[in-house]
Amino acid sequence: MATVIKAEPYDLPFDPRTTALIIIDMQRDFLEPGGFGAMLGNDVSLLRGAIEPCEAVLEAARRHGLLVLHTREGHSPDMSDCPPTKQARGALECGIGDAGPMGRILVRGEPGHDIIPELYPMAGEPVIDKPGKGAFHATDLELKLRNRGIKTLIVCGVTTEVCVNTTVREANDRGFECVVVSDATGSYFPEFQRVGLEMIKAQGGIFGWVAPSDAVIAALNA
Repeated sequence: MATVIKAEPYDLPFDPRTTALIIIDMQRDFLEPGGFGAMLGNDVSLLRGAIEPCEAVLEAARRHGLLVLHTREGHSPDMSDCPPTKQARGALECGIGDAGPMGRILVRGEPGHDIIPELYPMAGEPVIDKPGKGAFHATDLELKLRNRGIKTLIVCGVTTEVCVNTTVREANDRGFECVVVSDATGSYFPEFQRVGLEMIKAQGGIFGWVAPSDAVIAALNA
């Protein structure tokens, strides 16, 4: 029972029964004032603009019975799954694994690592704890999707040029079709947001499709 999302570079036919929503890294440390992202000097309001569109897409996906998955970037408390190069990069005075404003930075179980209240997972919605930028790296995401017969991913979250783009590229190489929800994604850098979306839909959709939240919700409601 295929329907169509009005998207760029062209419309995307999809079957809601084989479609999942994945919300990437909408974590307190990245989006809330006083978190790790703000501590690095970023304007978190540029990410927070994605929250309301994410909420709208999430509500529609839940209402229509889509598989909903959430991801969180972070590491085990002993840091054994964090490459030393990642931990050292940036030469930060307060970086990954250190005590930050919301607990140890990017460490599982700490307050800042968790998902913001506005988008908190419901019971039964898988949460993929990923040690890298891409949601497929060192996780069971692909297994969960294959077991449910998923073919299409609706992708929201942050940041557009890093974890969203990486995950979409990983998904593309595995044969999944991805539509990135333009206003339900965000970057600390407006130019990266624009270019990050352009990269996905370039050359006839080399990595996937891009559509606004209202187009995605309209397609789900249809």
